[in-house]
Amino acid sequence: MTDSAATPLELTGAAFGYAGETRVEDLDFAVPAGAAVALIGPNGSGKSTLLRGILGLADLTAGSVRVLGTTPEAARRKVGTLPQSDARDTSLPVTVRTVVGMGLYREAGAFGRIGRAGREAIQRSIDLVGLAPFAGRRFGELSGGQQQRAILARALVSNPQLLLLDEPFNGLDRENREMLLELVARQRDDGRTVIVSTHDLEIAKAACTHVLLLASGHEPGEPGHPAAFGTLSEALTLDAVQHAFHDSTVELDQHTVTTVREVDAP
Repeated sequence: MTDSAATPLELTGAAFGYAGETRVEDLDFAVPAGAAVALIGPNGSGKSTLLRGILGLADLTAGSVRVLGTTPEAARRKVGTLPQSDARDTSLPVTVRTVVGMGLYREAGAFGRIGRAGREAIQRSIDLVGLAPFAGRRFGELSGGQQQRAILARALVSNPQLLLLDEPFNGLDRENREMLLELVARQRDDGRTVIVSTHDLEIAKAACTHVLLLASGHEPGEPGHPAAFGTLSEALTLDAVQHAFHDSTVELDQHTVTTVREVDAP
């Protein structure tokens, strides 16, 4: 068994799905500690299902998965998550400070008391994402980019060893995009392992050390599967990207894949 301190995430022939239906399969790789992995693939390739599988929220239909040396369910307290923006409820009358504090509920319980150390951790996380002036503001009053930063602060407040970000850059303006890129790079530099799902190859090159390319099945309903995994230079190649994106336009800049644009199949 691989040392969990050196390999916080290890999948061996793993497959994930729901209600007996596999959505992504043939996952066989190990993520080294301190890596920032760009999870890239077309819609339907299983990116979100993989992230949910790492959290123990999707069914393991084949193989094995070890997260921080244990099962996904047992490791969940040590994993921070930022879900897709369309999966959150913005109508609740709660402040930014309250939303960030929710990241401590797994330790304190929903009705547990957050002591001085917890309050200090909340403030540090709010400061880290640049939302100190908005700490007392209602979460639903923030812009989409500010909400993303608040949810990231919630993910970071418990000092997780592994950070999972599901399409965090969708719909962000340049200011919030740059802020989030800087935060991802900072988490990587601080030694935290990060997996970030994205369609943007520029984000991978700007903030990540590794790439996992997922390809969708050739027929509707077929599970997604890996096209490549490795460092940027190893995995982010023209052949691998063309394998992952069956119906795509790929552009090259000095023999390096720079952009992928999904196009409608005829």
